[in-house]
Amino acid sequence: MGKDNIVFLEVLEWFDQTGNEIVYRIPQKGSGEIKFGAQLIVRESQAAVLFYHGKAYDAFPPGRHTLTTANIPILTKILSIPWGMTSPLRAEVYFVNMKVFPNLKWGTRDPVAFRDSELGLVRLRAFGVFNIQVLQPVLFINRLVGTQGMYTTAEIEEYLSRVIVSRFNDHLGEHLDTILNLPGRYDELSEGLQRRLEEDFSHYGLGLTKLYINSITPPPEVQKAIDDKSKLHVFDDLNRLFKMKAAMAMEKASETQASAGAGMGMGFGFMMPAMFSEIMKASGAAVSKETQKCPECNNPVPVDARFCSYCGHQIVVFQQCPECGKNLPPHARFCIRCGTEVEKRPAEKTCPHCGTKNLPESVFCNQCGQKL
Repeated sequence: MGKDNIVFLEVLEWFDQTGNEIVYRIPQKGSGEIKFGAQLIVRESQAAVLFYHGKAYDAFPPGRHTLTTANIPILTKILSIPWGMTSPLRAEVYFVNMKVFPNLKWGTRDPVAFRDSELGLVRLRAFGVFNIQVLQPVLFINRLVGTQGMYTTAEIEEYLSRVIVSRFNDHLGEHLDTILNLPGRYDELSEGLQRRLEEDFSHYGLGLTKLYINSITPPPEVQKAIDDKSKLHVFDDLNRLFKMKAAMAMEKASETQASAGAGMGMGFGFMMPAMFSEIMKASGAAVSKETQKCPECNNPVPVDARFCSYCGHQIVVFQQCPECGKNLPPHARFCIRCGTEVEKRPAEKTCPHCGTKNLPESVFCNQCGQKL
């Protein structure tokens, strides 16, 4: 067979069996002898880039391509003329997978510092996933694969994860005041971080199709402080519940009084002051330092109390001297300290049922419980 009938053929193709490879190089190291007239097969969702002496000369879309001067005019300059256009071409081909790569992991290797408006300086860990797609294969190979020396998916994923963590730290500091407000804001933070990273990824010829934040966790001691604060909110809710129950019980007592007689209504009436006293103690309400003794059980009660918090006995309400502020009995006409005349108070209310005298502002009789 003559020399003119000899055809050097070589088939260049790549089939990703794992489905996880972003870029593949033929040959994997150094440069290969790619023959003039070699067949380059680029599959769907792939792109191929021919490199010679470290420079990208052409990119090929999906299809079957013959490496000749008709398809690649630059070959006329880089092939050796004395060899009759049949000499081997020392070059390499990069195959780039153009599909969307989902579920790539990102996360903080070391905790990042965050200035919390309520908890101070805390160190946070964050983890999530992101999806990428190669949009410009030549730019992707030149700026990320070639310069960084990264060829495997794991290496590219690790590098992009560091970029995400760097932007995440800045984004969190600008858009979150305290981690106590973190629940319910994951979507908002994820979308803002994605917009912030799109420009960074575009420098490498990549598109960031989606980014998710799965968790942002503080140290154990900060988690305990957050749990303690949540418990305080629970106690506040319980106090409000007790108050509501007490109000409902008083309303029920007034209804029961009309249908079942005065005895049951009086029983509820005597129970309510004690219930309210316990509620106020639990909620941390301020108690007046000036006290008086209950005439029934002799326990100390505030001077402005209308009922004893221990036995429920109605307390006599004092009046104050307009001149010196001295507490005076309810029927005093003159101050026992300075002699100033005290304004006359309304007359006592007499119960029409049992004849007992009650305070002027009384609504129910203190003896029989009937409405005055």
